[in-house]
Amino acid sequence: MARDPSLRAVGWARTLPVSSGVKTARDWTREHLAALGWDRTAPDLVDSVVLAVSEMVTNAHVHAHSDAQLILTWDEECLHVTVHDTSSHVPEQRRPDEGSLGGRGLLLIDALADDWQARPCPRGKDVTACFRPASPDRPS
Repeated sequence: MARDPSLRAVGWARTLPVSSGVKTARDWTREHLAALGWDRTAPDLVDSVVLAVSEMVTNAHVHAHSDAQLILTWDEECLHVTVHDTSSHVPEQRRPDEGSLGGRGLLLIDALADDWQARPCPRGKDVTACFRPASPDRPS
């Protein structure tokens, strides 16, 4: 599918201090997805994105002991959800122990997102998940 060259990405960014709590990230994300109209056109996708944001920001706060930079970018094909933190440790998916309380965040993101990646960058790392809404030519 050829892209219309007049289309431009839109995006939002927010710093979430460890003290802010993850609910702030969820509420902020839900507001911006509503601005895209997804609360009416793709409510299940909104729930998936919000849950992934919750996991990603929690990982930054709990495992990286870092404030989180949350960036949402919509390019008409994919909503890119990026969380940056100051830890240089790039997370890897692992199988959690049956009795463990944690260790399932990346498994969850993998199940919810169309694609995701983690990469080191100067002053930390970025974890990015891509969410593509269903379209008439793309099944949900």
